[in-house]
Amino acid sequence: MFKTAAALAWIALGVVVSAQQVAFDVGASIRPVGTVSLPGNVWTRYLADITSHDAFVALRHPRFPAHQVRVKKSEFCDPTVNVYTGYLDVDEGAKHLFFYFFESRRNPDSDDVMMWINGGPGCSSSMGLLMELGPCRIDMKNASSNGTTWNPYSWNAETNILFLDQPVGVGFSYAEFGETIETTEDAAKNVHAFLTIFFETFSQSKGRPLHLAGESYAGRYLPAFASYVYDQNQVAIEEGRDTLNLTSVLIGNGIVDISMTWRGRYEVECTTASLEVPFQKISTCVRQKTALPRCEKAIRESCVDIFDAINCRAAVSFCEAEVSAYYESSGRNFYDVNKPCLGDLCYLEVGAIKSYLDDPSVRALLGVESPGNFSSCSSDVGRGFNVHLDKYSVPSQFYIAGLLERGVRTLIYSGTHDWQCSWPATRLWLDKLEWTGAVLYKSQTFRDWTVDGHKAGEVRTAGPLTFATVRGAGHMVPFDKPAEAQAMVSRWLAQEDLQPTEVPRMSYT
Repeated sequence: MFKTAAALAWIALGVVVSAQQVAFDVGASIRPVGTVSLPGNVWTRYLADITSHDAFVALRHPRFPAHQVRVKKSEFCDPTVNVYTGYLDVDEGAKHLFFYFFESRRNPDSDDVMMWINGGPGCSSSMGLLMELGPCRIDMKNASSNGTTWNPYSWNAETNILFLDQPVGVGFSYAEFGETIETTEDAAKNVHAFLTIFFETFSQSKGRPLHLAGESYAGRYLPAFASYVYDQNQVAIEEGRDTLNLTSVLIGNGIVDISMTWRGRYEVECTTASLEVPFQKISTCVRQKTALPRCEKAIRESCVDIFDAINCRAAVSFCEAEVSAYYESSGRNFYDVNKPCLGDLCYLEVGAIKSYLDDPSVRALLGVESPGNFSSCSSDVGRGFNVHLDKYSVPSQFYIAGLLERGVRTLIYSGTHDWQCSWPATRLWLDKLEWTGAVLYKSQTFRDWTVDGHKAGEVRTAGPLTFATVRGAGHMVPFDKPAEAQAMVSRWLAQEDLQPTEVPRMSYT
């Protein structure tokens, strides 16, 4: 989530997946220019069977006759692994969702699979790929010949990773006739279809752990997406079909319980939660503190306990005007209180990524077919979600509680310098989250976790829930603290504690 007084802008994060073997057809009715087909009904057993660099191979799944996946091999970004790009064509080819897939640098034939989405709503996963956790980063020093530099801390060090531009209208995803997706719950259906079609087609990933990961508005997306996958798995079990092996959810600096948003921002500005000395004026802090009770009461009554669109919008407007509005005049970065705001979305990298992805040679390398130029965050998509008050209409924390009750491991991590989706807000909503392990979680103390002998942050764990802070990182943790972020993910995938302890684990049931 990205917001200023003048406009709304958004950045988002990623997701993980497992795959199963399924027969496919090549769709005759959905075949854009540049797509080749395979003869008859065949079985594709490995992504390595896809060798075309110039044209997409079209794959269809019998459970989704109106959809198809088109995929091709690419030399993009990471020369050490197999790379694939493509589209999921939805609703008889009316919508096209773009994706990147990078094999693991360690053991692609046995490592887990992760899918990453960025937030917004409306922001492209290319931002996460080229700024944060992808195999390469945008070159800001003109040191390379191809516009990117090698990222030794990429998350594909130990996992296969998929970056998806969703919903339609985001990044290189597009619609033929102006179709839109304007709620998270509708987006979940397309994401589940994508995962099922893509991963059931390629048998090398069958049964592997699936991890859904992302940041920012992914705090709204991922709990709903994971819940939809879980519920659809129950339907698949009843019908005797294979399921997606949903294993964990990872949310970085996410917007989850919106009722804690403004108190968290107040703590960042007016206490030592983020910096050693508060940076906001005392008189402003007094006004913010005075407004907080009314703000939180209005949000709770109109957006959480009962959703009333008119009153909820009025409550949000009051909270923004009386609590959030003062931050913009500070000139600080909305996503890192220790940095100035420079360029689009406060980062010069955003503009550089747009220029890079608008280059015709890069678009050809990726197989991009979207008619317009690349946009890091789509204002049209953002407006569509805002019309429905999607951020406020369904409390995301209820989804998380449901996942925890069913044993789905959930990692919530927060950079301590973020203002937009602050770590104090996350601490507060986790403390009041209603689930079976709540008492145990609140009884646990924060412990330091370290990387190479240095403190990376603090961690608190109870059962399937882990909350970790990353010291000195902003909204985009892998951008600011790449080594710490990779170490955190490595330990999480290995199902290790972020910081080993000699204290025996207690049951959370």
